[in-house]
Amino acid sequence: MRSVYDVVKRPIISEKSTALAEVAGRYAFEVALQANKQEIRDAVQHLFKVKVTEVRTMVVHGKMKRVGRFETKRSNWKKAVVTLAEGQKIDFFQTK
Repeated sequence: MRSVYDVVKRPIISEKSTALAEVAGRYAFEVALQANKQEIRDAVQHLFKVKVTEVRTMVVHGKMKRVGRFETKRSNWKKAVVTLAEGQKIDFFQTK
């Protein structure tokens, strides 16, 4: 079994994901390509001490990029959008 730190790689902080978090309580994470929804749910619940109600995943395909006269492809990666239970939230930039 994978560690929770191997499953959830990083939160995705963008305008769209921040708006989703404020309005609908949904948070986006970059996760391991091999991770399934149950592993993602358990990892987020363990890391942030919240109740997850829904997990949606998608594979973001890497873009073709040019480096001089050569073309190379960026790696594919998996994104998970996690919905939390009513009234719960995750504060990524908490200050003590």
